[in-house]
Amino acid sequence: MALELRQSLKLNQKLIMTPQLQQAIKFLQLTRLELCQTVNQELELNPLLEEIPVDEITEKPLEEEGNEKSSDEKPLPEVTVKETISDDFDWESYISEYNTAWISTPRDNSDDRNTYENLATPKTSLYSHLVWQLQLSNLNEDQKETGRYIIGNIDADGYLTETIENVANYTHKTRDYVLTVLEKIHEFDPVGVGALDAQECLLIQARFQGLDGSTVERILTEYMKELEKRKYREIARKLNVSLEEVLSSVSVISSLEPKPGRFYNDDETIYIIPDVYVYKVGEEFVIVLNEDGLPKLRISNFYKDTLSKKDDLNKDTREYIRDKLKSASWLIKSIHQRQKTIYKVSESIVKFQGDFFRFGPRQLKPMVLRDIAEDINMHESTVSRVMNNKYMYTPFGVFVLKYFLNSTVQSIDGMDEIGSLSVKEKIKDIVKSENKHKPFSDNDIVNILKKANINLARRTVAKYREALKILPSNRRKDTYS
Repeated sequence: MALELRQSLKLNQKLIMTPQLQQAIKFLQLTRLELCQTVNQELELNPLLEEIPVDEITEKPLEEEGNEKSSDEKPLPEVTVKETISDDFDWESYISEYNTAWISTPRDNSDDRNTYENLATPKTSLYSHLVWQLQLSNLNEDQKETGRYIIGNIDADGYLTETIENVANYTHKTRDYVLTVLEKIHEFDPVGVGALDAQECLLIQARFQGLDGSTVERILTEYMKELEKRKYREIARKLNVSLEEVLSSVSVISSLEPKPGRFYNDDETIYIIPDVYVYKVGEEFVIVLNEDGLPKLRISNFYKDTLSKKDDLNKDTREYIRDKLKSASWLIKSIHQRQKTIYKVSESIVKFQGDFFRFGPRQLKPMVLRDIAEDINMHESTVSRVMNNKYMYTPFGVFVLKYFLNSTVQSIDGMDEIGSLSVKEKIKDIVKSENKHKPFSDNDIVNILKKANINLARRTVAKYREALKILPSNRRKDTYS
C-alpha cells in the first residue's frame, strides 16, 4: 500500500476562549471586593481609563446653576485685604520668635493627622500573654527557656499539643523537670492553660478554686464518661452521695472553661458586605445592586481626540492607543454585563422564592440551578459563576446566593414539593418546642412530619439533625432540671 499526501477541505465549528471572553467569565465569579481591586489596578495600567468624578454623577453642573441666577442680580465686589505694618513694630522680637518657632510647633498641624482614637490596638495573643507572665515568674533562666518551648506548643484553645516525653527529649531535660515547669504554667492566666486534655483542664480549674477532695474532683477524676452521658443517678450511687449533691457539683463543673485560650483568640471578625440588596416596598420587592466603592469608568476624551488626529501620530503610538482603547472598552462592557447578569439572577431568585422574602426561611421552596438558567436564558455554568461567593441582603438577614438552592422533599400525597431547608427549619422548631424531660426521638419526628404532609425517612431525619448540630434524644434529655 503506497503512502501519498493529499489536501482536503473540512468545515467544523470550534469554541475558542479569547482573552476578552476569559476576562468576562473571570469578572462573573469575582467578589465585589476583588472587582474593586481589579478595576483600580486597570486604572493604573491603562491611561485611557479614567474615573468619573462623583460631582458629575450626583451634582448639577455649576454652569447650569449660574444660568438660573437672575440677570438683575449685581455681582458682589471683590474683597481685598491690605496688610499694613505700623512704624513701632518690634522687629527684633519677631525675628527671635520666627527662628525658634520650630522648637515648640509640631511637625504636622494638619487636621488629617492620626489621633490616638484612630490608632488600632492589636489584640493580645495567648502566646504573648503567657510569655509575659513567664518573664515575671520566679523561675530561673533555664526553667524559663523550657517554659518558652512549652508555651510555643500550646494551641489556640489553650491545650499542649506535644507530649511530656517529646518536650523532655527536645529540651534535654528529665520528665520531672518538665512537669515542674508545666505545673507553674498551669497557674498562669487563664487557669488551666497547658493541659493535655479537657479532663485535666477542668481538674486544674477545680483545684485552683480549692475543690481538692470534693465531689467535683471525684466526678472529674473517676466518672467523666458517666458525666458526658448525664448518668447522674449512677454517679450518685457509686459515690454514695445524694443526687442533689451530684447536681450541685455538675453545676460547678458547667461553670468551668473547657477552652481557656478562646478569649485570646486573635482571629479577626470578617464582615460581609452584600452584593445585592432586596427591599420590600409595599407589596413589591426592589432589587438594588451594591456599587459602593466601585469606580465609574469612562474613556478619556483626550486620547480620543489624539487618535482622531491622523497626521500627528506615528504608527507605534497609534497602535498602542488602539490596543488600550479596545481593552478599556471591553473592560467597561464586561463590568456592565456582570452587573446586568447579577441583577437577572437576583430577580429570578426573588421571583421563585417570593414566599421566603415575605414569611422567612420556613417558606423556602425547592430550586436548582436549572430553574434559574431556564428563566433567564443562560447556561447553568454561567449562573453558578454568578452565584459563587455573592451575598444578598433580605428582610430576614444576609444570605449567600447559593443558600436559595435546595433539594426537593416529596410530600405524602405527592401534590406538593417542599424544600429541604424548610424541612430543616421545621425539625429545628420541633426540637425547640419539645418537652426537655421527654425529648422526641427520630421516629417521633418522622411521625410529626407525616402529620404535616412531609414524607421523610428516619435516617434522613438523623442526617438533617446532625447537619443542624442537634444532639440525639438521649443526650438532649434533662431529667434533673
